[in-house]
Amino acid sequence: MNRSDTAEHDRTDPRGDSDFADQLRVHLAGYGELPFIEFERQWYSGDQVMRLIEDLMQVLDHAGIPDTAPIGMVARNRLPHAAATLGLIAARRKVAMIYSYQSAQSIARDIENLGLAAVIADRDDWSDTTLNAARHVGAAAIAVTTTPLSAEPLVDPAVPCQAPGVHMDEPGLSILSSGTTGPPKRLPLRVDILRHTVTSMTMGATGGRDDPPELVYWPFGSVGICQLLAAPFLDKRMVLLEKFSVAEWVRAIKTYGIKRAGVQPALLRMILDADVPTEDLASLESLPGGSGPLEPELREEFESKYGIPLMWAYGATEFAGSVCAWTPDDHRRYGAHKPRSVGRPLPGVRVRVVDQDTGEQLPTDEIGYLEGQVDVIGPDWIRTTDLASIDADGFVYIHGRGDGAINRGGFKILPESVRAELLRHPTILDAAVVGIDDRRLGQVPVAAVELRSAGDPPSEDELKQLVRDALPSHHVPVSIRIVDALPRNAAWKVKSAEVAALWTATH
Repeated sequence: MNRSDTAEHDRTDPRGDSDFADQLRVHLAGYGELPFIEFERQWYSGDQVMRLIEDLMQVLDHAGIPDTAPIGMVARNRLPHAAATLGLIAARRKVAMIYSYQSAQSIARDIENLGLAAVIADRDDWSDTTLNAARHVGAAAIAVTTTPLSAEPLVDPAVPCQAPGVHMDEPGLSILSSGTTGPPKRLPLRVDILRHTVTSMTMGATGGRDDPPELVYWPFGSVGICQLLAAPFLDKRMVLLEKFSVAEWVRAIKTYGIKRAGVQPALLRMILDADVPTEDLASLESLPGGSGPLEPELREEFESKYGIPLMWAYGATEFAGSVCAWTPDDHRRYGAHKPRSVGRPLPGVRVRVVDQDTGEQLPTDEIGYLEGQVDVIGPDWIRTTDLASIDADGFVYIHGRGDGAINRGGFKILPESVRAELLRHPTILDAAVVGIDDRRLGQVPVAAVELRSAGDPPSEDELKQLVRDALPSHHVPVSIRIVDALPRNAAWKVKSAEVAALWTATH
């Protein structure tokens, strides 16, 4: 079979086959008095992190929580949550991540529905509403804090009431999808799958405690867990940011001489818009990226200014991380000729492109739906809603989301093509294009745009003409609105449903 029809790449995992939880436990214990995690510009030693983990385990033991019982984590990118998550994985516990960036009522609903024996949350997230939810289902409520670094029980467990429960047959994490097109979905990742999650990001990198630290800011509740696991996996320190900000991201890179850090398109635009001095990023050798398509114009603008290669990858929560990525060797050999590619499949991964209707595999360079098979997850091929093609060298190209296509009176519109034209306007920082219902045509496209910090705002007619000049007329949005900021989730992905609500709420 032609490798471009079902692409796979022969890259080896240098870490071997030892149990991931055992390896993590050894690495966590090895930091000792040395600095391990910087949070809010203060370093915490390995011993401090381990003491919190031991305190948490004692609280669980005193509450009588069985080793096999699921535990909820209202996940925030804060020091005690990082310590607790690492400790629970190392202890082979079953952990269900609960989205923290939602209302107290929504957190309470998750607590009531997941059938948990205990719930760990920041003291800030324990309100009367969430505490009552824990009492109602008989779950132990445990509060963690940074100052002091501690874990303490707030509600003792009781006889649990009936709840649907989270489905976890084996130890590991139940994480949330990004929720960009609807409510986040919950997916279980066994401990052995977490090895793939972290290796898909570290890409065979090695390190030690004297090396520059890992920079961690993706939300733990999702597949961003790979950033958190990377540091102890590589025996490195980490700088933990609760949320991304250009100032703190740049400070960490400049202060510690960081050589690589994950990015996504919105963050690149923010860095460019902030006009970060080139010398502040001089230590960076490359920037791996993902979480959305990288427009060639954005790549060219960033790489021209900073001289830092962008090594784009492709993955999904369903795949427990990346399935395709660039290696330094591939980038040196092919990068200049394949700037739109997301690289080739990682070790233990196969990808193919299939016809939407027949499911038949498509040949080289033809566009269809991407399917992937990851050895550690299982033998089944997982169908995505992403449109892709594979070239003769096995490199994968993503062409947008098939499920996001807008059907305007029988004419199909890919939102990415309209968005790409809007981004050509020099005042636009980012844009989102979605379809809304229309009585006559079924659907019509609309667009929301976020402006750069400087420059006069363009008129709606000016932006429509920009699209009209480049694409067939049915691509022109019926309405374009300027917004202060596009609605995003904690991973900086735009929430399409909330963009559409800007119009549907007025109808």
